[in-house]
Amino acid sequence: MINMIWRASVPTGRWSAAMEGECPHEPPSAHSAEGKRCRDPRTARLLSPHSKLLPTERAQNTRSTRTPPAINVVAGHVVPFAVWLAVIFALQIWESVGEVPRMVYPWSYALKSVVCAALFLWLRPWRVYPALRLRHVPLALAAGMVVALLWILPETPWVGRIAPGFQLFYHRWLIMMPGTLPGYFNPDLSPPLPPGHISLAFAPEQAGWVLTLLKLVGSAAVIAVIEEFFFRGFFYRWLRQGAFWTVPLGVFDMQAFWTVAVVFALEHDRWPAGL
Repeated sequence: MINMIWRASVPTGRWSAAMEGECPHEPPSAHSAEGKRCRDPRTARLLSPHSKLLPTERAQNTRSTRTPPAINVVAGHVVPFAVWLAVIFALQIWESVGEVPRMVYPWSYALKSVVCAALFLWLRPWRVYPALRLRHVPLALAAGMVVALLWILPETPWVGRIAPGFQLFYHRWLIMMPGTLPGYFNPDLSPPLPPGHISLAFAPEQAGWVLTLLKLVGSAAVIAVIEEFFFRGFFYRWLRQGAFWTVPLGVFDMQAFWTVAVVFALEHDRWPAGL
């Protein structure tokens, strides 16, 4: 993994020079004519095939030779999300040809949550990334709370009581498809869903607590993770370069950013929160 991250952060010319024994962090004038020696002792030891590495450096050097093949990196980012979508499309096809028993929905959600989580853990796409830095956690949590509020608050009874006009506007324009009200929306009942709505099949009194909890876990901890790896880890950087794992995470591209943002928003019926 260290090898992959270093390679992604070093320009191509310097990477080639480093593989020839030069130091990638110093200008060419820093190398002697006869040996191209690097003045950075640690880098020199890592580059020299005859050097005696410290135990920690030897472990890092060993891990760097175990960078997963490109096909494994792509599969880890794409396959779990593709399987998740395949189950959704299969249900939509079933609905188009006939009635789907209500219990199929919670059971299929539980199944795809378990299968996709297992695929994600097996393929381990995080192997090509640096370790999580704790200083980034507070900002990530704050962003998550903002998105949760945008997603949930407009449909709560509290908003329906104090701003019924806004709630009507939200359902008409900010839920797919814009300009039409969702089939389940009834101002006299909202926000409770009308009897028989498919989402009620996930309620514990109908599905049981096990399937209800699997629905919550799948929504919060499975699809939320695998779609981030697909959209931000794979799709965003693939738009910049086919070998996406060589593009550093911090690189910003305006066209790729807005392409991913719009596609991600259109994937969700509550598109403003997705955006």
